[in-house]
Amino acid sequence: MKEPFNEFSFKNRNGEKMPTRKKKSRKQRGSRYCGWGQVGQHRGSGGRGGVGKAGGRKHFWIRTLKYTPDRYVHKGFLPTQGRTQTNTINVGELEHLLLDTDQEILDLTSLGFEKLLGRGQIRVPIKVKVPSYSIKALEKIESSGGSIFE
Repeated sequence: MKEPFNEFSFKNRNGEKMPTRKKKSRKQRGSRYCGWGQVGQHRGSGGRGGVGKAGGRKHFWIRTLKYTPDRYVHKGFLPTQGRTQTNTINVGELEHLLLDTDQEILDLTSLGFEKLLGRGQIRVPIKVKVPSYSIKALEKIESSGGSIFE
């Protein structure tokens, strides 16, 4: 009795069963376009959906989610009510304030400033009272002979 035909029905020289399916490229021999339609339909970047990351939000969205999930991350926002504005002043502006107040100690908290920053130069020794300050501001005031205290 003959064996029914299946994919592995043919045998090689050693008697082992072997698959006989032909590749598409072999099947299409003799046809003009090998199954890719009319002229030019298998050429260019249109056949693969675009070049590079094109289509990442459209036809390749699933691929984007799977392989680069952080590509379109929404970081969120800070509401404007939650933001606090720190009133700052720079070292270069202290000489003008000292001339206006005529005091030995310059109290920046009473003037409405919360932090002293280090931009600018100061040539006069000055004592400053401020809740917070930067390292550069401290260096510049101490190099001129002054001091900062809280």
